[in-house]
Amino acid sequence: MKVEQIYTGCIAHAAYYIENKGEAAVFDPLREVQPYIDRAENDGAKMKYVFETHFHADFVSGHLDLAKKTGADIVYGPTAKPGFEAVIAEDNQEFKVGDYTIRVIHTPGHTMESTTYLLIDENGKEHGIITGDTLFIGDVGRPDLAQHVIADLTEEKLASHLFDSLRNKIMPLSDDLIVYPNHGAGSACGKMMSKETTDTLGNQKKTNYALRADMTREEFVKELLTGLTAPPGYFPKNVLMNIQGYDSLDEVMDRGQQPLSPEAFEAAANETRALMLDTRPAEQFAQGFVPNSINIGLDSNFAMWVGEMIPDIKQQILLITEPGKEEESIIRLARVGYDHAIGYLEGGFEAWKKSGKETDSIKRLSVDEFAEVLKSGDVKVFDVRKKSEHDSHHVLSAENTPLNQINDHLASFPKDSRFVLHCAGGYRSMIAASILKARGFEHVVDVIGGFGEIEKSGKVEVSEYVCPTTLL
Repeated sequence: MKVEQIYTGCIAHAAYYIENKGEAAVFDPLREVQPYIDRAENDGAKMKYVFETHFHADFVSGHLDLAKKTGADIVYGPTAKPGFEAVIAEDNQEFKVGDYTIRVIHTPGHTMESTTYLLIDENGKEHGIITGDTLFIGDVGRPDLAQHVIADLTEEKLASHLFDSLRNKIMPLSDDLIVYPNHGAGSACGKMMSKETTDTLGNQKKTNYALRADMTREEFVKELLTGLTAPPGYFPKNVLMNIQGYDSLDEVMDRGQQPLSPEAFEAAANETRALMLDTRPAEQFAQGFVPNSINIGLDSNFAMWVGEMIPDIKQQILLITEPGKEEESIIRLARVGYDHAIGYLEGGFEAWKKSGKETDSIKRLSVDEFAEVLKSGDVKVFDVRKKSEHDSHHVLSAENTPLNQINDHLASFPKDSRFVLHCAGGYRSMIAASILKARGFEHVVDVIGGFGEIEKSGKVEVSEYVCPTTLL
């Protein structure tokens, strides 16, 4: 049985495509659906089903656009109540894609409608399970997201449901089944997922902490809930979009792909109060940028940090990108529900600079320069990594202010004197620096290469390393 995993690294997301005898299906599609349509057309197949494992929190699914453009039926598991036409399957109900069989296994716990799909080949052999956020490689789905939409669903209740789903529905299945999860390492839907994106169920039974055969319900709930950090603020908003519906991506693209001259861009910024979002790499942004713009570069976990740092999912956005990156920026915003890009700076920052308009920049220090600054003893250093990263290993004089909490701690940063930011590699610290600059902190300085380069240099005193797993 051929199962194609379509993995998107920037949001650690896996969709799945299957085709047999001229019929095709997609599981958990991304917002941009044309690649799935193209695959089916190349196979000479008709898209028959769009299977959803649950109402996703970390991205906006493409189920509605895909169904509208292909005529495919949207399928959810038991208890799902979408605000649009869909097939709500019963536990153990089967669907045919050519000669392949897809069996519904209701596995509540991550959310109440969470469903695993058992894949059975044309010869009746069970091939694998598409597990959504029920079972990851090395982890299981966090059980605290649904309560942000339905208050009665506490994390303890959901964790207990997940315990039952894993023990009664997943673990009795054959060891040779291939596990196809919805996410890999880097997703906020779990706490310690593997970098591997598939495995056998038998190996997961041996290595996944949540599948220990001798684990009691109480032990499972305690271990699952220990170490969970607060989910990103955009998660419940994405859930509601997936439940209620959303604008077609075609409309979003038309709205966002409006080229604006520097004069028109400036006028739009003044008239609309739109956020100016610069998606260029940190090193380019630091050298020069439109004043008051915020940098979140496309070259890392762009969608996740947009969701963390821009509270209003309906915020109007004006884009500044590398030339040719406008479409990609709009699509990646839309993946997490930021559908209100209203235009981009035509010609990018170079056009702004050539127009003679005001520019700004952020000073950056090499590690050698940073070491010299520290010797002076009169500069504050802020580590914007996660608390667990800081606690495991850090510059001794640094204060920890995680990036996603920076807006709540603005009073910690000095207004009238120089201070230094660093993260692991320079991506997050430039986001922080741009936010602080836009809020009037003129003396912010960034470290090139972040803690990775600081540690390698041996020129700055750092704490002894503590394994992060001991901090949970």
